[in-house]
Amino acid sequence: MASGKRLSPNDPGSYSLPEKVAINHIDIELAADFKNKKLKGLVDLNFTKIDENCDHIILDNLDLNIISVINKDDGSSLEFTIGDSLKVFGSKIEIKLPFTKKGVIRITYETSKTASALQWLTPEQTLGKVYPYLFSQCQPAHARSMLPCQDTPSLKSTYTAKITAPKPLTVLMSAIPVEVTDNGETRTFFFQQTVPVQSYLIALAIGNLVSRTLSPISKIWSESEEIEKAAYEFKQIPELLKTAEQVCGPYVWKIYDLLVMPPSFPFGGMENPCLTFVTPTLLAGDRSLVNVVAHEIAHSWTGNLVTNCNFEHFWMNEGFTVYVERKIVGAMHGENLREFAALGGLEDLKQSVITLGADNPLTKLVVDLSGIDPDDAFSTCPYEKGHTFLFYLEKLFGTSEFEAFFKSYIDKFKYKSVGTEDFKSYLLSYFHENDVTSQIDWDLWLYTCGMPPIIPSYNKYYEDKCDSLLNRWEKWDGTDSPFNKSDLVEFQTAQTIQFLALLLKSNSFNLHKLKIMQEVYDFNSNGNCEILLRWLRICAKFKWSEQLELIFKFINSTGRMKYVRPLYRDLYSWEEVRTRAIENFEKNKMSLMYVCRHTVAKDLHLRDQ
Repeated sequence: MASGKRLSPNDPGSYSLPEKVAINHIDIELAADFKNKKLKGLVDLNFTKIDENCDHIILDNLDLNIISVINKDDGSSLEFTIGDSLKVFGSKIEIKLPFTKKGVIRITYETSKTASALQWLTPEQTLGKVYPYLFSQCQPAHARSMLPCQDTPSLKSTYTAKITAPKPLTVLMSAIPVEVTDNGETRTFFFQQTVPVQSYLIALAIGNLVSRTLSPISKIWSESEEIEKAAYEFKQIPELLKTAEQVCGPYVWKIYDLLVMPPSFPFGGMENPCLTFVTPTLLAGDRSLVNVVAHEIAHSWTGNLVTNCNFEHFWMNEGFTVYVERKIVGAMHGENLREFAALGGLEDLKQSVITLGADNPLTKLVVDLSGIDPDDAFSTCPYEKGHTFLFYLEKLFGTSEFEAFFKSYIDKFKYKSVGTEDFKSYLLSYFHENDVTSQIDWDLWLYTCGMPPIIPSYNKYYEDKCDSLLNRWEKWDGTDSPFNKSDLVEFQTAQTIQFLALLLKSNSFNLHKLKIMQEVYDFNSNGNCEILLRWLRICAKFKWSEQLELIFKFINSTGRMKYVRPLYRDLYSWEEVRTRAIENFEKNKMSLMYVCRHTVAKDLHLRDQ
């Protein structure tokens, strides 16, 4: 919690007022100083006065060292002040503008060593162990620690970048690579993003990277040690893109590259345009977790092309994207599997609501983030509750009718930032002759805490087999095991994951059965992180102390919040190992990126990290 006030009327997390003066283009020139863990250089901000009487512009800033601010047109210095800093949101930079409607501000600056958007890795923290690595994560409100900007998703701008890094490192960005120049011991990489993007989509990665070509518009990037594995795992990207276009319309971003990140990357994926970042935990060896890539591809339309105006409407990014992700799954693998994925998501949502509390206002679809760090509001709710609402609407209006509406919605609001009321108004206008619109209780769906008010009727073909196997285990008396590996032979990976998710909430189980299950199925050796996560959470639930070493090994091998946070919460609840869990976190926390370190500290009831 920061303060109880909104920083600006239209975005509780940004000082900027783009409705008065807006940045429409950014030119970035930075050099990576790995020794001092800083980016150093300048940005040129092209502004337009919306309110011609406004004589200043407000930018967001988090711990930047501002060296100078000038009018690029004539080189004259511009007056500026930096306001008081809030811990979460930083401070505002207020710059006196020349009396022109349009102009360019040049800001020379450097980042802080502790910039929340940047993760500087030593060679030892990489796979290759020879060269350092840098990557950014600007969503939701960390771009302001990488560059002075209007750090709000309500505003979009084009950008170019010139990034200098020591040889032999390669620079990648969320933009089209244009050229590379050789400077002797360094190289400068040039990029151009001609599609307007919000600040949190400005992304940077620098490392000893190599690539493999997947299609004329797609490459896979990673450190050389896992490039072949990555190329195999993500071979389906061209097919996924083609299917996504059938759901959403034309792909406008020109290229779609994928970068497999270091283990400390905190998310499953980040939808940076032209360059999706993905966690290495997706490298299961059997392409079973490629749905995460389908999710990030879907963001090319829902989130990137049509964007939530602020993070109080985050469900419009994520709920919509889960909906498209599962439409892709349905188109490629059948409607039964799409609906089975929805059932699995519903289980995750139930667990999230239990963890947060059914009366927690952050379980609403539209939330109030006044004074709240948007990182603290992150949960499964906007994803799965949002998806459930859209699936309900699809069934209400009919599949073909809703699919046509959905494409129309994307086309109507492309390149724009929108709020929930924009979606509601457009839907009611589009279906104005359809009487079923009167059945939608908007307030109940959007502003009520807890689980969705209506759970659609999903096909349970795959779910029933999971229920059946769990039922057999629950009814077993514990003697003369009737189970063997063949129980899972016909299961799809998603069914094994769902079986374990159901087991996690079962109260008809014991430690003896759990040990037999390990002997039969050997989940300890499973290479699929989604399976291993649920299995280790079950082990923690039943306090299987012999599994602690494996649990800590798993936690310490990844920085992905989806895995790290639930296991740390489970260990905190297990009082006998609580101290050990806290000690493990303190020892390893600096290998985690800020957002993961910050939220796990709260999970462990520690002071802010």
